[in-house]
Amino acid sequence: MPEVIINGPEGRIEGRYHHARGGTAPMALVLHPHPLHGGTMNNKIVYTLYQCFVRRGFSTLRFNFRGVGRSQGSFDRGEGELADAAAALDWLQGYNPNAVTCWVAGYSFGAWIGMQLLMRRPEIDAFISVSPPANQYDFSFLAPCPSSGLILQGDHDNLVPHESVQKLVHKLSHQRDIKIDYRKIQGADHFFMESAETLATHVDTYRFRAGGA
Repeated sequence: MPEVIINGPEGRIEGRYHHARGGTAPMALVLHPHPLHGGTMNNKIVYTLYQCFVRRGFSTLRFNFRGVGRSQGSFDRGEGELADAAAALDWLQGYNPNAVTCWVAGYSFGAWIGMQLLMRRPEIDAFISVSPPANQYDFSFLAPCPSSGLILQGDHDNLVPHESVQKLVHKLSHQRDIKIDYRKIQGADHFFMESAETLATHVDTYRFRAGGA
């Protein structure tokens, strides 16, 4: 997992990158939770998602949003963080110009940023959203949603009500040619403290079934 430095909108972006063998290997970008609430690229769930993609042969990048770790800048309420994600994707594409597919995965705040990036970058083929904060942020921009994907949430999530996520899933699922696999992980809260391995199993089975690698 070599450290990489990316030129971002506010200066240096710190990342970790795994380069897969083969010139057409798929690629994935993984986004971390809220910077003001302890979110970093080393978050356990972010790392779990990262490893899921690596095991499947993806060239995979995770990074710190502006103001986190060694990344320069300061929190920008999502606008700047979306710009950081776009810069990271540009960097990833630069190293993988012949990638057969492109995925974005995000956890909590990172899920919200990831879905915005999905709308702006047609090269993204699929997404994974873990604990999307549908009660805290507006997801109405997903009209229409351009790609199918997997949404995961703990059935004991005490920060994001199931009803808000189910409403989002219902909206996306009724769009043409979009299939949303919504899975509740038994016994898990918003942070998946004891459920990271179970989450990884769900990601692995979805990606295998969906033919992502």
